[in-house]
Amino acid sequence: MDKYVRICPYCGGTETIEVYQTYYGAVASVENKLHGADLYHTVCRKCGSVLRSYVKDPEKLLKKKDRRTDY
Repeated sequence: MDKYVRICPYCGGTETIEVYQTYYGAVASVENKLHGADLYHTVCRKCGSVLRSYVKDPEKLLKKKDRRTDY
């Protein structure tokens, strides 16, 4: 279960499924449209609501010269 989502606010469900959108659903930075990243979702298993959307590695959306390497 996603550590940020414990209970679905819509149905009270406590089980989630992690899914991702294909490349066509990827997100890209406004400054760097050539580099996209898959969009992942935490979905409630009971009602199907999308509880959280995120990019696993947001640094990939930036140009190489703007990426942080200090963590």
